[in-house]
Amino acid sequence: MTILKTTGILFLCLLFPLIIGGLSGYATAAGIQEWYVSLIKPSFNPPNYLFGPVWTLLYILMGVSLFMIWQSATGKNRSRALTIFFVQITLNFLWSFLFFKFHLTGIAFIEIIMIWISILLMIILFRRVNKIAAYLQIPYLLWVSFASSLNLAIWFLN
Repeated sequence: MTILKTTGILFLCLLFPLIIGGLSGYATAAGIQEWYVSLIKPSFNPPNYLFGPVWTLLYILMGVSLFMIWQSATGKNRSRALTIFFVQITLNFLWSFLFFKFHLTGIAFIEIIMIWISILLMIILFRRVNKIAAYLQIPYLLWVSFASSLNLAIWFLN
């Protein structure tokens, strides 16, 4: 594979999760600025300015992992890894709408648990194909663990 083609694939793999995150952020920005600021939040709620950089980093790590899996030898493990990647990113995309646009904090909590499970499964399936790609997703799992507790607290406080 030529360096140009490899670079193009890497670019697309990085761009895909960033676009997904950007679209969900753009579509739900009004809910963040108007509704979210009015909520009662737990003491461990981080400042709003932290979310953008953290999610950007996580989307970049997703893209790097996607590239590593995409570049791996074709087979059942690679196909399963790619499938769960697309499942988790779809769930990730939908959560923002449930929480920020539709204000369904309870349903969003159930859905974020589904995201957490899909990330764990993604790590397991990625590890069968490329261990580094799997390990790059541990920060994502940790952040979604934190976000789950934050979602649950906001649901109960409001």
